[in-house]
Amino acid sequence: MPLIKKNGAVFWTPKDSKKQLMVWFGWFIGLMLIFLSWRSISANTIWVFAADAPEQLRLMIMRMFPPKFEYLNKLWKPLWDTLNIATLGTLLGIVIAVPVAFLAASNTTPSRKLVRPFAMLILVSSRSVNSLIWALLLVTIVGPGIFAGIIAIALRSVGFVGKLLYEAIEEIDRTQVEAVTATGAAPSQVFSYGIVPQIMPAFAGISLYRWDINIRESTILGYVGAGGIGLNLSASLSILAWSQVSVILISVLGTVIASEWISARIRKMLI
Repeated sequence: MPLIKKNGAVFWTPKDSKKQLMVWFGWFIGLMLIFLSWRSISANTIWVFAADAPEQLRLMIMRMFPPKFEYLNKLWKPLWDTLNIATLGTLLGIVIAVPVAFLAASNTTPSRKLVRPFAMLILVSSRSVNSLIWALLLVTIVGPGIFAGIIAIALRSVGFVGKLLYEAIEEIDRTQVEAVTATGAAPSQVFSYGIVPQIMPAFAGISLYRWDINIRESTILGYVGAGGIGLNLSASLSILAWSQVSVILISVLGTVIASEWISARIRKMLI
């Protein structure tokens, strides 16, 4: 029961019965979801293998060490391809996402009934498909290689960058736009001096954040034939070359740390 202080005295008041009922209903739904999830997991899990997992993990780690560092000489080219996939894919995604974001934003779209829904459909479609799925489809269409990886990263980036950017556009200060418009400026000048300066910090942050994510995602695209270091990872796993796998994982970790450092430095310079 909640405690209320009034005129220096303490009173106990009964809880609202409707609120209390909603709380208990929420707990009931939550427990039912946990119970159903547990039943689903139990039905699809071979518990003999799950019980043996710690031992298998120990054996796998033992096979990974010591890493076969001489294999690193064969990874420089795939690592370079991975960086190219992430960087070029991000740039291509940004080029597509920027106009789509302006068409999707309610305060800059030329038509809220026709153009905006279409732009929103593009953003949602891009975000609803994972990069790995895009890569799998593109390898079938354009063939294996880094080109498929670049396009896959770009298609995935369009939704991410476009959504965050159009939200930033909708949150701009209308006063600045109205002030530029009041000077008799042309629509292009209103766009250049009233809108763009307000969204540039957000745009820089979003682009760098997406590039950072794409570095991680591009490391696994090769697993489905879309180029990069994922090809080497797939090949090493298929022949159970665990000492090579450990070198690949270490190189991926080093690449991600380097990209984090670079994006942080650039963000500090721009924002």
